[in-house]
Amino acid sequence: MEQQNNSRIYIVDDDSLSAKVMSSLLSDSGHIVESTTDAASAFDKILDARPDCVICEMMMPEVDGLNLCKRIRETPDLAGMRFIMVSAKAYEFDQKRAFEFGADGYIRKPLNTETFANLVNRILDDHIDMKFWGVRGTLPVPGDQTLKYGGNTSCVTLEFPREQFFIFDGGSGIKNLGDSLMAEKRSRIRARIFISHPHWDHINAIPFFTPLYVPGNEFEILGANQGDTTMRELISAQMDGVYFPITLSEFGSRVYFRDLEEESLEIDGIGVETKLLSHPGKCLGYRINYNGRSICYITDNEMFKETSEFYFPHYEKKLADFCRDSDVLITDTTYTDEEYETKVGWGHSCISKVVQLADVADVKTLYLFHHDPDQSDADIDNKHELAAKMLIERNSSVKLETPKEGDLFKI
Repeated sequence: MEQQNNSRIYIVDDDSLSAKVMSSLLSDSGHIVESTTDAASAFDKILDARPDCVICEMMMPEVDGLNLCKRIRETPDLAGMRFIMVSAKAYEFDQKRAFEFGADGYIRKPLNTETFANLVNRILDDHIDMKFWGVRGTLPVPGDQTLKYGGNTSCVTLEFPREQFFIFDGGSGIKNLGDSLMAEKRSRIRARIFISHPHWDHINAIPFFTPLYVPGNEFEILGANQGDTTMRELISAQMDGVYFPITLSEFGSRVYFRDLEEESLEIDGIGVETKLLSHPGKCLGYRINYNGRSICYITDNEMFKETSEFYFPHYEKKLADFCRDSDVLITDTTYTDEEYETKVGWGHSCISKVVQLADVADVKTLYLFHHDPDQSDADIDNKHELAAKMLIERNSSVKLETPKEGDLFKI
């Protein structure tokens, strides 16, 4: 989805300085902005201006933000108008009330000038920001052969219009994510960290994720237990004082753990489905369903070739059904077909099987992911070309992306 930064926005805030700052930031982002500090007359002005979006302070004299939102939602002529609440009230209760009254977004004050316009744009477009922080598998690979795609291991983020924040895996890429959040001066971060499985390249940088040590932040770490070992025990084991000098008790933020099975659930109002994958140990794939769009994160996963004694068609059918019609399929494409011949049973897939999965499942875009550490940037370019050729040969409508570390996609 292409972002259009030319919306007509009306700001209602009794603090003239705040209104001026928001107007300036949004105008610089390409929007047409009007504002008023008079809450009592705001509704009539909005009815006359018919903007695409209203941004309104929650606490104002005479007419507060909740009442203005309610009145707008009850007016048929203003149907479809976006409404964003801004407030210094940091309580979850007030955010929940804003959404109950019909707000599309809730932005806390003091405003973060680094992120404000981007957050407003995300709410206006109702898009998901999907960013790759690490695309490698097995272990980080620094050096001049990995400058294009980056050398960090698995970490992908999804940020939604209502500030729901999903993080997938805690490989070395999560360190850069943490650094970015701190540089943006983000506060009161509330996020879910979904772990595919506890192999080192998916959890080893969690202790270096700086926001975990900041009071006021809140994280839930979710993933598959390993039989008699819970998610909490899996994460804490690598921080028990022998392998790492800081333990879980040093976290300044509130951190919770949840064990997942193959199931369907709702998290922060967003549908989440999980799927057990073909990989040593208990490994989960995730499907995120949001407002008619679906994102599948499938790593690590081995699909055996049809000539293999281990080929399991029932599993591949279930996996295709799990990914069916998704907008995004981020999946383990560790090997070329030639490389895979000597890697059977290692728990990872080759290009032809990944292309087949994407095509059979009718996904819109396939994202090649989890590259072998011995592969250079040129090798990954070659994998992309091979996958593109295979899709053409299948007369497939699937689009192809091979994301680089730092790439941002709007879904």
